Amino acid sequence: MSPIGRIVLKAGRERSLEKRHPWIFSGAIARIEGNPENGSTLDVVDHEGRWLAKAAYSRTSKIQGRVWTWDASEPVDEAFLANRVRAALSARSRLVPDHLTNALRLVHGESDGIPGLVVDRYGDHLVMQVLSAGIENWKEVLAAVLAEQTGCAGIYERSDVDVRELEGLPQRTGLVLGMDTDTIVIHEQGLQFQVNFHGGQKTGFYVDQRNNRQILREMMPDGAAVLNCFCYTGAFTVYAFAGGAAQVTSIDSSEEALRAARINMALNQMGDRDQEWICGDVFQELRKCRDARKTYDVIILDPPKFAPTSAQAERAARGYKDINLLAFKLLRPGGLLFTFSCSGGVNTELFQKIVAGAALDAGVDAQIIAHMAQGPDHPVSLAFPEGTYLKGLVCRAPGAFGV
Repeated sequence: MSPIGRIVLKAGRERSLEKRHPWIFSGAIARIEGNPENGSTLDVVDHEGRWLAKAAYSRTSKIQGRVWTWDASEPVDEAFLANRVRAALSARSRLVPDHLTNALRLVHGESDGIPGLVVDRYGDHLVMQVLSAGIENWKEVLAAVLAEQTGCAGIYERSDVDVRELEGLPQRTGLVLGMDTDTIVIHEQGLQFQVNFHGGQKTGFYVDQRNNRQILREMMPDGAAVLNCFCYTGAFTVYAFAGGAAQVTSIDSSEEALRAARINMALNQMGDRDQEWICGDVFQELRKCRDARKTYDVIILDPPKFAPTSAQAERAARGYKDINLLAFKLLRPGGLLFTFSCSGGVNTELFQKIVAGAALDAGVDAQIIAHMAQGPDHPVSLAFPEGTYLKGLVCRAPGAFGV
């Protein structure tokens, strides 16, 4: 599909593109030439007409251009997309071997050179999210390419996210190609989990937390009492028991998620373990634990996205501080806090400052003993730091475990 118009930038606004950042914001654009349709591929030029890139055009989004290529001789067509998908799949085969898991991210948007496309694999099924107008125009082609290159049994779409509305697109879910299924059981590092990619969060499972779950498992003190907040379908709970925990209390606001968590416990022959499941608001439940003077050896905080963009960062910071402050107060001497943020609007530096402020207000002189991030199947282009969204800390309270 050859460019049918041009994005002309304002003077001086070409610098980010010259550094290979793939987004073009509306404020950087002087004018759109031609009458392109939403999702069309356009040439991008500076204010003097010097060619810079080819980008997918989004009429309604603040990000009005997403760069496909910086090579003027490279056509954006089916072969181009097939090559990008092939490169992404090849990288995953080396980064995440099959014996480790059969659930992983195959395509991670801008960092794989396919801006606005997310594809996760669950066994022999794929789940795709179409997040931009440019990808919407190529959805059927991309689905066919993915089916051919992976040999998957089916591809299901989970484009039920708010960002599509910013792109002028309706939210949508449904089977795209092949055979459908409600649930599938995947394996991960010797454990099993049932995934419902029709109705679960994200694409059905948090594959980005795989490495961090293993860190929890390896650091888990034998006989520990654990509090898992925002537990969703209980993956951290299963890993905690696999690591030697004696008792785990898990909290989530969704009764449906807790039912799925119990299924995951049974899949791993852990149904008889000392477990407590609480359906409720985590903020309120943490305060109840504080008032009841409960304490724990390990606490996990893995909340949903509080701040999708930097504009919501201040409000999100209050939420993160509240839950971390309460968690520090519930930690026993020598206890471990595994705390996360998946908010794109809260960067790593800000998150650490928030957690440090929470520890200070709790009167805890904690140490950071590990930094955590998304797994290698969620790569981050050096030119696109926005691709880093998951950040986490393992903090140790003063004193010795068991004292």
